[in-house]
Amino acid sequence: MTTIHLAIFGIGNVGSTLINQIQQQKRKIYKHQDLDIQIPVIANSALAFFANDTLGEWEVDFEKVSEPYNIKDIINHFKALGVEHAIAIDATASAGFVENYTSLIENGFHIIAANKIANTLDYNFYKDLRKVLNQNNKKFLYETNVCAGLPIVETVRNLHQSGEEIRKIKGVFSGSLSYIFNTFSQQTKPFHEVLDNAVKLGLTEPDPRDDLSGKDVARKLLILARELDLKVELSSISITSLVPKKLNGSTTLSEFKERAFELDDSIKTSTVKQNKDTVLRYIGELDVLKNTLEVKLVSVPKASTLGQLKGTDNLIEIYTESYNEQPLVIQGAGAGKAVTARGVLSDILKLCAHLQKVNVHSFN
Repeated sequence: MTTIHLAIFGIGNVGSTLINQIQQQKRKIYKHQDLDIQIPVIANSALAFFANDTLGEWEVDFEKVSEPYNIKDIINHFKALGVEHAIAIDATASAGFVENYTSLIENGFHIIAANKIANTLDYNFYKDLRKVLNQNNKKFLYETNVCAGLPIVETVRNLHQSGEEIRKIKGVFSGSLSYIFNTFSQQTKPFHEVLDNAVKLGLTEPDPRDDLSGKDVARKLLILARELDLKVELSSISITSLVPKKLNGSTTLSEFKERAFELDDSIKTSTVKQNKDTVLRYIGELDVLKNTLEVKLVSVPKASTLGQLKGTDNLIEIYTESYNEQPLVIQGAGAGKAVTARGVLSDILKLCAHLQKVNVHSFN
């Protein structure tokens, strides 16, 4: 039996869903994987709940007895418990929390992150973090950084490490933009109406310009490029924003919503170039041979894999030495709190399987 202790940071959509998924699966995991998952700490940006062996109604308890904390309080609490396997779960979207990674690692924590910021800061930070991980023999898993629960990062990493030459990666990396252009290509509604419906369905960020700017897609592309040992920065990526300069951050969110109809003209410019056999898709493309990273709006045949995309699905094509004419395609739900939380739980179980193997080898 292996026991692990989690400190879960961030109790928004993903973090709270993850806690509930662990609670639901706890007995099954215990029975089938000889694994006991304990959650002694649950924290948001300001308050921490130090739990007992059973969480029970953790949300109620958090409201009642959570207390202000700093990262040293969490580290000292785990040391007092004398845990063997400590894992910090970053379910925040905070750049500030990433600054705690080094301290956590040096004090015995592995890191699992839905937060993609640590992997998209400057390249020196990226390399220094991995140096700290190696020095302390700790793991950092982040499969959900790209396309939520889809196995994109692991697939790219495994292909690369096996010696397979990856030549190009391209596809639809955003669930919100997938829905917007899939819907727009099938209906006669103006673009701003399709966008407004996506906002009402909760598919976009609170400020949809965060999606339309292309920066989130660029971050995902950057993460994959760095998995291929490419020394690139976010500034290296050519990004075609869907937000006209007149509607960018200089206008308030309410002003943007009132003037969203002005998006129609710029999208119409691309639409008039279409024919009945093509549709628009907003994609990210990493061309390793040309050393280019682009986020852009493209026209694709309706009959292609990208052209047949439906709903909020992501679809990634990986072209390699072996998968050249016919790429390796990974498709599925790439957004949503349930699939993202399930992806984080998968990373937890993956790390635990590694720890169990290490324990067996140490015993032998």
